[in-house]
Amino acid sequence: MAPSIQSTALVLLSGGQDSTVCLAWALERYARVETIGFDYGQRHRVELDLRVKLREEMAKLKPAWGERLGPDHMIALPELSRISETALTREVEIELTAGGLPSTFVPGRNLLFFTYAAAVAYRRGISTLIGGMCETDYSGYPDCRNDTLQTLAKALSLGLDAPIAIETPLMYIDKAGTFTLAETLGGEALVSLIIEDTHTCYLGDRMHRHAWGYGCGTCPACTLRSQGWARYRGARNHQPQVGAADG
Repeated sequence: MAPSIQSTALVLLSGGQDSTVCLAWALERYARVETIGFDYGQRHRVELDLRVKLREEMAKLKPAWGERLGPDHMIALPELSRISETALTREVEIELTAGGLPSTFVPGRNLLFFTYAAAVAYRRGISTLIGGMCETDYSGYPDCRNDTLQTLAKALSLGLDAPIAIETPLMYIDKAGTFTLAETLGGEALVSLIIEDTHTCYLGDRMHRHAWGYGCGTCPACTLRSQGWARYRGARNHQPQVGAADG
């Protein structure tokens, strides 16, 4: 059942592709949409620098989006960087760890993000949190799984004694599907905005421009994004032409 258009949502907006698509998804469904970002000393902090312009450009894409987009909130979590010996918070090589996860995994990151977001949402009278986590086409992070996040939603609801829902519209679609969803929600304009004004590369590379956006082209985030773009464009190019003769 679709959320009531009368309700309000809080979107975890990092400045990356997935959270941007989630913001568009929320702006189509909720009467009021606020955003929240987290500065935890991430190596690709450039994503945070893009958020202000990104929000401004999103508001211009559709009149209704501009009317529905509410305040932004930014929270600093410097201790997360200090206690996290990961490739997202240190200048170290990205590789698989002994536990089988990429060294970009920041333990507890999404759990903390949603907990802080829930505290802000409680104060703002918001009961729905929206994030771009996905367990279909991702790096294997355990805190991106649906079971993890829905269990957390129950714990937050109990701890706040107030209903808290966590929505993850990308949970079961791959990166190609994310590009397709962006086109469905905002047309070519939103796809172009994602390419030019979002950042997903773990190394924070804004020097190299690819068909799918900016990045080093080799880190796990860039690899997923480039492969998703290729599948998206391939499927799009094979769509039947409108008005083509039958037979």
